[in-house]
Amino acid sequence: MIIPFQQLDKDTLYNLIESYVLREGTDYGEQECSIASKVAQVNQQLQNGEAMVFFSELHESVTIISKAEFKALQSEDQQTQSFD
Repeated sequence: MIIPFQQLDKDTLYNLIESYVLREGTDYGEQECSIASKVAQVNQQLQNGEAMVFFSELHESVTIISKAEFKALQSEDQQTQSFD
């Protein structure tokens, strides 16, 4: 289920993004990228619609996923439903 990020409290959204960034790591090769910079990048991706806040009912968890990841999840759901 997609959760509109605009409906989240500003601090909650920041904490969610920061948690996501820390899980994904901060090693980006030769060029170092600070956590604050990566948080700003993910926030921009949410603003642009390239990423979204996703609640997994199965795992009872909230995370941030890319638009491509969401489409892949939808495709998996459709395939699973066709086998039911």
